[in-house]
Amino acid sequence: MKFLHLSDLHIGKIVNGFSMIEEQKHVFLQVIECIKSSRPDVVIIAGDVYDRSVPGVEAVRVFDDFLTALAGEEVAVMIISGNHDSPERINYASRLLADRRLFFYSAFDGRIRKITLPDEYGEVNFWLLPFIKPSGVRGIFKEQEIETYDEAMASALEMASIDTSCRNVLVSHQFYTKAGIAPIRSESELNPVGGLDAVDAGIIEKFDYAALGHLHGSQSIGAEQIRYCGSPLKYSFSEWRQKKSITVGELGQKGDLTINYFPLTPLHDMREIKGDLEKLISGEISSQAGREDYLRVILTDEEEIIDPLGKLRSVYPNIMSLGFENSRTSIELDTIRVSAEAREKLSTYDLFTKFFLETQGSVMSGEQTEIIRELLERPDE
Repeated sequence: MKFLHLSDLHIGKIVNGFSMIEEQKHVFLQVIECIKSSRPDVVIIAGDVYDRSVPGVEAVRVFDDFLTALAGEEVAVMIISGNHDSPERINYASRLLADRRLFFYSAFDGRIRKITLPDEYGEVNFWLLPFIKPSGVRGIFKEQEIETYDEAMASALEMASIDTSCRNVLVSHQFYTKAGIAPIRSESELNPVGGLDAVDAGIIEKFDYAALGHLHGSQSIGAEQIRYCGSPLKYSFSEWRQKKSITVGELGQKGDLTINYFPLTPLHDMREIKGDLEKLISGEISSQAGREDYLRVILTDEEEIIDPLGKLRSVYPNIMSLGFENSRTSIELDTIRVSAEAREKLSTYDLFTKFFLETQGSVMSGEQTEIIRELLERPDE
């Protein structure tokens, strides 16, 4: 039984003001090419289909086109909802689409949905479990004391009565962890404070494969068969060194699992460049990689620069982030960088000082400081 494992599509996502729609269309075409070349039996999408619970019209259209293309390849498609998704929108027309072997399960109703498909070795059971919260599971199993994500997951699995002598694949969208293993996290994931949403991966280790969604970096958790495939695109600069791919798994007889990876190439890469302004905009540097890539630029110039962003964008139009790293900012940023809670207590003058430093790479002169203070002290007209 061969399957493609995808997750965290986040269709409609906007990263630093840039829409990812065209990027997503580009990688979806590569998914279809992967299907044509590898001929899987199943395509799994393990949650976070959309980036928002109420997706925009264009995002819905892109997903509709992708589903239509998948249906045209005559593969079974299994989709669960993630923590970003609206269960009602993911579940739309699910009973009708099941006739086309498009299986959706978006809102946990007290059972893990089981889809059984045959192959040359017998049957493989696919267990679909959308994103769950303790409060939701507690509302279903009222007689049980369910306070944690671990307890919620244990209750859901217990009700499924899974025969572990058979070949079983779990499709789940939760934050699984294993003691002693630090998972690769991303800034673009939703991170509850203190990891309160964590589930011990040991609870699912008896599955022949666990197709997981939620973490954006491709990785296994505790065992090779417990796997996050990662997002198909880089959605934050914490991911800029990652190589995105499609996970292609194949189950033989019980205990026989093979995993391969189909690399994905973005329309525009996301990367970081660092150095002084004149060197970065020179042909020597700018010709070495895509000028239209999404960039985080870190300038190391010691002198003050007039309109650094404008000069950079004349060469690199898709700059997402600009920072400075020099002898002045290393001192000043340490004194200004604060938590979100503390930032709310900063004065308007302090906030502007921080803004000036991060955009200009230097602190304000005495004359500039007096001008800003005078403007801020003027009564409202």
